[in-house]
Amino acid sequence: MKKIVFSALLGSLLLVACSKEEWGDSPGAEMPSAVFKLYSAGYDGGPTRSLTWEKSAYDKVFYYLVDEDGNLVEDIKSAYNPSSSEIYVEGLHAGSYRLLVLGVKGDESKDRATIHSLTNASDRWLTFPADLRKPLEAEYFYSQTPFTVERRQTAGGSQEVASLTEEVRQERIMGRIEFDFGFNNPYVRNAVVSKTLSLNEARFATTLSGDGNFGGESDGVINDLSLDRLAALNFMPVVGEAPLSGTVSLLTRNYRGESVEQSYTFSYGDLRPNYMGRVVTRVSHPEDRSGVMFLTGKAYAEGKHGKILQDGEPKEVYTDPGQRKFNTSEPLQLSLTDDGRLHARFYSPRDLGDVLIRVRVPALGDEYFDMAYFDTIPAFADFYGELPILQRDAVLRTETGRNVEVGKMDVSGLSGAAFKVVSGDDYWAKLQKIEHGWDVYWGLYGGNPDLPDGGPSGNWMGIRPVHCRESVAFFINFTYMIDIPEHEEILRENEDILYGNGGVDDKVTAENVLRQMRQKRTLQVGLVYPGNGVLGLGGGSVFGAYQQAWLRHYDDYYACEIMFHELGHVMGYSHSSSFTYGPWAQELMNHFYVDNLNLFPVDSSDYLHSPGNPNLYNP
Repeated sequence: MKKIVFSALLGSLLLVACSKEEWGDSPGAEMPSAVFKLYSAGYDGGPTRSLTWEKSAYDKVFYYLVDEDGNLVEDIKSAYNPSSSEIYVEGLHAGSYRLLVLGVKGDESKDRATIHSLTNASDRWLTFPADLRKPLEAEYFYSQTPFTVERRQTAGGSQEVASLTEEVRQERIMGRIEFDFGFNNPYVRNAVVSKTLSLNEARFATTLSGDGNFGGESDGVINDLSLDRLAALNFMPVVGEAPLSGTVSLLTRNYRGESVEQSYTFSYGDLRPNYMGRVVTRVSHPEDRSGVMFLTGKAYAEGKHGKILQDGEPKEVYTDPGQRKFNTSEPLQLSLTDDGRLHARFYSPRDLGDVLIRVRVPALGDEYFDMAYFDTIPAFADFYGELPILQRDAVLRTETGRNVEVGKMDVSGLSGAAFKVVSGDDYWAKLQKIEHGWDVYWGLYGGNPDLPDGGPSGNWMGIRPVHCRESVAFFINFTYMIDIPEHEEILRENEDILYGNGGVDDKVTAENVLRQMRQKRTLQVGLVYPGNGVLGLGGGSVFGAYQQAWLRHYDDYYACEIMFHELGHVMGYSHSSSFTYGPWAQELMNHFYVDNLNLFPVDSSDYLHSPGNPNLYNP
């Protein structure tokens, strides 16, 4: 108990004040003689029980001072200071009192709550409608703090002494139920479509009086509730002794597009004020023993998998062909790591959806079986995932639809694994049409991308990841283009303008051009420094273009002319041919590429948004 002393003279001067004349946030020179500091208590019970109080941070606070008979005390001065969570009181006479406090966190209008004025502590203070039929969205805190003020004679005159608890503990008037689920397979947990709660008839208290008594009764109906967004629900206390009961329904999907709906009943008897309890549903699911890694969007995000060729990746990494290199006909690289994880690396500016990865392991026979399914493999993904078959016994589904039980394997049992990819995505269908892929990796050619100007070295500057990503887009499109019928047709129709290093009389057939374009090649791609008047470089295994060409190859004829000019050099042609400063590069190919971009796998610059990238060099 804390003793606070104030003079009778000061108290008498304040008797002229009304019931609750407010000081505002700062009481100023007239400091209060009784201070009540509000604290919100943590929930009792449950695994998340709070062992400490917190200073209250209410959106609204209502309070009354009543005497021992419950009548409101008049002619006092009081104020609530939200910054310190304190109620200040001045002007009390000797006697016994109670401080009644109602605090609200949240918006009580969403609960259709009504907060009434009190004339006596026994009056209704807070009411909810009988047909609310949903959990409470706001939190409601209540306290009733008794204290006394005594008059004592002293040598200097009379004094009044207030005796009260220093801290006011505010507790919630409702209880909270947390709904949780226990899964045997994490891929099932991340494949939940919906979780629904249906309560049996439940009647809750609908009123709270000033002196803390519950009353009223709801109509017994609670609408079905989605547990997808709300995992914890607040309710007023149950009327009667019957426990709260109902059904939790779970809808999940599997990687084959099938749905599974399950229902579990529960009974909960601990719904009481300021108490948090849990209802845990132990899920037994048909896919519990599945050996498939089902990577829903949620599961993929949970894994926090990396990406390649991202801004900030060290130049020592993205210019090392041992770490960054791909063939345009196989942009999705699949392998098993030495410790038995599936590694999927995707050289692509676009996401790929609906991806089933199958594997054939000699130790398990000649059939492919389903290993992993991705709702989406993100652009430039660098995925590593633990294989279920190395963690436990599993059921594998073969390519022919048989289910085979397999005991837990070790890494050595995966030796000789071969992969197969199945996808219904139109983008994958286009990637599969790239028959004559080129190997691509990246080089600095003496430049330094860590310097603001790229550290020019001769005609080169340091290529950065933003340019590398664009080169992936361009070479995927180019090697797709060389195999499509529309490209063959335009070459054959314009065979008369195709000539070699000997000039216009050195005729080159469309068939020979196609053979040269479809020849297996390896390119080290770089970024050309335009300060010397050179916009592109190419020949043999060297290919480079200046920054603007990498950015505008989608829609700019001149940018494409530079690209195809250098490709002409890669194919072995000089400036005397039609493949550099001639119609193949300057009219035929550059226009075909831009005008038919909608046909290509990377059909828009919007996938990469490179022109707005902050890591570009200044023009």
